[in-house]
Amino acid sequence: MCPVGMLTLAAILREHHQAAPQKPAVILQHAGKDDLEISWQRFFEMASSYADLYSSRGLQPGEIVILILEHGEALVDSFFGAILGGQIPAIMPFLTEKLSVERYRADLANLISVTNPAAIVTSPEFEPEVRLALSEGGPVRAIITTSEITGPSDIYPVGQNFDRLQGLASPPETIALLQHSSGTTGLQKGVALSHTAILNQINAYGAAIHISKEDVIVSWLPLYHDMGLIAGFLLPLLSGIPLVLMSPFDWVRAPQRLFQAVSRYRGTLTWLPNFAYNFCAQKIRDRHMEGVDLSSWRAVINCSEPIRSESHSLFFEKFRGYGLKSSALQTCYAMAENVFGVTQSDLDCGPLVDEIDSRTFFQKHLAVPAQPGEPAMRLVSSGRALVNTELRILDTRRHPLPERQIGEVSLRSDSMLSGYYHRSDLTEKAFHSGWYMTGDLGYLLNGELFVTGRKKDLIIVGGKNIYPQDIEALVNQVPGVHSGRAVTFGVFDESQGTEEVVVVAEIDTEVFAAHEDDPEHKKRLAQEIRQIVATNSAVVLGAVHLVGPKWLLKTSSGKIARAANREKYLAEIHTGAV
Repeated sequence: MCPVGMLTLAAILREHHQAAPQKPAVILQHAGKDDLEISWQRFFEMASSYADLYSSRGLQPGEIVILILEHGEALVDSFFGAILGGQIPAIMPFLTEKLSVERYRADLANLISVTNPAAIVTSPEFEPEVRLALSEGGPVRAIITTSEITGPSDIYPVGQNFDRLQGLASPPETIALLQHSSGTTGLQKGVALSHTAILNQINAYGAAIHISKEDVIVSWLPLYHDMGLIAGFLLPLLSGIPLVLMSPFDWVRAPQRLFQAVSRYRGTLTWLPNFAYNFCAQKIRDRHMEGVDLSSWRAVINCSEPIRSESHSLFFEKFRGYGLKSSALQTCYAMAENVFGVTQSDLDCGPLVDEIDSRTFFQKHLAVPAQPGEPAMRLVSSGRALVNTELRILDTRRHPLPERQIGEVSLRSDSMLSGYYHRSDLTEKAFHSGWYMTGDLGYLLNGELFVTGRKKDLIIVGGKNIYPQDIEALVNQVPGVHSGRAVTFGVFDESQGTEEVVVVAEIDTEVFAAHEDDPEHKKRLAQEIRQIVATNSAVVLGAVHLVGPKWLLKTSSGKIARAANREKYLAEIHTGAV
């Protein structure tokens, strides 16, 4: 937990540096390179150098600094340099080969126009791309490249003249940072978080997971997402415990690196989105796990997506032989607007699993216990609300619902956002009578939260609400479908006057290669998809389209982008579905 009485992020960083300057703060991993261990002294020196650079370029406390950098020491140092200097850092995803250049430029231009940053920090190689976006996004006083920092500042020896670091004088209620969530419009919604909100979250969430000085956090999560930024970055550094941080791109190429790092550094805590459990279980081979010991892992916490019991089972069966304990499989519910955690499963007991009647769930939006012989589904709890957080489930008229009735999740806490930066209209719309309306659907049972989907993704067919996440979960069970690579959305049918439910599913890579020119195989697979959906949900699919690898579009954080894939489907293949 954060030291008592330390009211700003900068003050806490100074405290950790002064208490144990030679203790490791961050261990950075890069594929093909030796691990880089950064002590608290080195960390504070380099962050201070960026703070001095920002000051020399005329940046003032309270101004926005956008960081567009790949995984590495410069990203860590430039972020905390802004914290020490009193500026407000905001990390944007770096352009990769999987992102559309045109879309990336448009997103960056939108971000600049909304936030009006004073500076953008990037690499020398990426500076031309930034300047192209600036021609559309508005004025920025300074473009700072990492080449301007060659080492620790020699102007002020470390430990001297802390007064120059204006972030140490920041009032705790001021904005510390912006989080921009992934998605089609996320970059236009900068979540402004104060020092107080962040520290309240760190203390409440740290208590929920029993964090201690014996912990070591291992993470591959990108820092532009709340799970990576808070759980996999700020939580360990502000708590003064070691962080092992690897590149998300290295993890995607070789997910076994996560397990090897846990084994090498005796990692205790890691957060993963649900798809990562399937991804690791399917991609990692036994030869990758030679000598790996996972017995130190006390919590692998499933977060950021609807949680699937099947994913936990697959993960555990794959890695139990390497020391993974079943008690390590934990869950939480989190969002940037609450800094991070809203709920957390009990690490002493593990998450509750609720087996419910699937037809009643789909047709009446009730989570009633399953009956013998009837179609059932297993839902996994995201845990109980943190000690500083209250939860309610509301109906469409925003009245509280009793247990087991599905409605919109709302919350209030002392970790809430100050607002969407420069978007008072969105801030006002997000709250109702002091409660934040999450847009997520779920229900409560004995104080535990079960998240079932997103309100905005609802498909309405003949007045009946369809939750796309649940249809996708069924499709992913069909042999021959690449698990986690199915998307469901609604397409309006003029002749019927309502939406039809469409599924686009990626065929498993090996199956696709073997049957690429076999239309009959695709028809059979499409029929199996229709059958499992109809049997388990009473939903009749309007169309099923099967695609090969790389067709489906993803967000910057690796999630399947429903809206973008719907647009692609309508533009390319609406009349060709089977």
